[in-house]
Amino acid sequence: MIQLMDTTLRDGEQTQGVAFSPAEKLGIARALLHSLNVDRIEIASARVSQGERIAVETILDWASQHDYLDRIEVLGFVDHQRSVDWIIQSGGRVLNLLTKGSEKHCRAQLKQSPDAHLTGIVSSVHYARERGLSVNLYLEDWSNGYVDSPEYVYSMVEALTHLDINRVMLPDTLGVMTPDQVFESINDMCNRYPSLKFDFHAHNDYGLATANVLKSVEGGATGIHTTMNCLGERAGNVSLAEVAVVLRDKLNKHIGIDESKIHNVSQLVAHFSGKHTAANAPIIGTDVFTQTSGLHADGDRKAGLYQTALRPERFARRHSYALGKMSGRASLAKNLEALDFELSTDDQEKVLQRIVEIGDAKTTVTADDLPFIIADVLESGEYQHVDLLNCQITSGLEVESTVSLRLCVDGEMYRATGSGNGGFDAFINAVAQIFEPIGVTIPRLTDFEIHIPRGGQTNALTECLITWDQAGKTLRTRGVHANQVFAAINAALRMLNLVLHVRKPLPAETSSDRPHQVTNQLLGRVTYPTGVATNS
Repeated sequence: MIQLMDTTLRDGEQTQGVAFSPAEKLGIARALLHSLNVDRIEIASARVSQGERIAVETILDWASQHDYLDRIEVLGFVDHQRSVDWIIQSGGRVLNLLTKGSEKHCRAQLKQSPDAHLTGIVSSVHYARERGLSVNLYLEDWSNGYVDSPEYVYSMVEALTHLDINRVMLPDTLGVMTPDQVFESINDMCNRYPSLKFDFHAHNDYGLATANVLKSVEGGATGIHTTMNCLGERAGNVSLAEVAVVLRDKLNKHIGIDESKIHNVSQLVAHFSGKHTAANAPIIGTDVFTQTSGLHADGDRKAGLYQTALRPERFARRHSYALGKMSGRASLAKNLEALDFELSTDDQEKVLQRIVEIGDAKTTVTADDLPFIIADVLESGEYQHVDLLNCQITSGLEVESTVSLRLCVDGEMYRATGSGNGGFDAFINAVAQIFEPIGVTIPRLTDFEIHIPRGGQTNALTECLITWDQAGKTLRTRGVHANQVFAAINAALRMLNLVLHVRKPLPAETSSDRPHQVTNQLLGRVTYPTGVATNS
């Protein structure tokens, strides 16, 4: 069995801009141990700050009530008795002693000879054991030390064989090793010192961390250090999610964690750290179980041709099939299955054509958008109650904006002008002049959001989401346009069409009334944040 030691709360907190509060540290510790069932966690460095002391005491107090104390570790230093006393006073039982694994670090940073450093290590270990602590020992910068000064490493580890050490932890501190180098060096260490248990601590500076972990286990390592979401200095540490899956699937190793909890714990850490994972991050990314190509959706539908052992159900997640310009019939069919809704072949072709058109305009099409797209495509002309034929907006500095527009409402032509505090306000005021005389009250705007894609330029497509209150019921509409004001106008037009459609009574059912039925069914399924359907 391979032990996973997660160091999100210690090494992961060395990520630029990340500082967990004591309450957040406790929440993550509980999730890692109690929910995910990680073997061990490293929660802090001794003597860092009073806040760190409070966090450590809080976690250890909780752990003492749930029999987790022996699975919680604290980093300490070769500082005579100070780190040991700090950990004991906090309620800890396990010391991870940080020592120098390269002669260069020993002489340049500590300004000590190897013999003097070793004397301090022996003294610290003896004192920790006398006080009842278990001891693991880091050889910091071991990867460079093994290459640059192997005799220093050998002499150091040789001395450790005579100490009461649980595990010797070998860090690739700067993430410089290749998989072949990891295998050869770990295998050498394990063969030279068979009485010792070795952990491997990988960093990802060259993007090789997961591959290096794989080779370290093949070389004989029995413990691996990870972080959630690859938190850590520079390029971060190796991902717990990737390590657990790779060791289980590729080396058939027994891993004790509950894979179904990985995604939830990842989201918790992302929320507390403020560092969100890439959408395509293996296992935990938002898009990794989404098929975009219509060809892939077709293969899955026919024989699961594009599925692997990394099935989303394994991680309490679900497959999805993206809609856009690369969509095919199978992509649409998969999304219709999820809606439990059927369309004829001809109707599917019409809907697919509209999806591709939207995708060509760089608009993201989600499964939540699909009911509206279907309604747009399949409805009779009565659903498209409002058409904007022309709209001219004038704005200036420190002057009111004005708008002049032409609308077609159920076949009737209307003209209106309006002014307001900005182009969108002027548009709404002009529209109200048309609709209020015919008995339609414009819903009250309660929320307004504007988004562009991450990294978008000044000409990026803009998405506008508007929430409306219509007599106590909530509508949420979206508009997309390269111009922010017209994105909002498109959202308002969507709202007007929905309002008019819902208030308009449906005729008696006939064979020609299917568009009405389709719209009614689909809109009845679409709920907004408050859970109110637009046609309720």
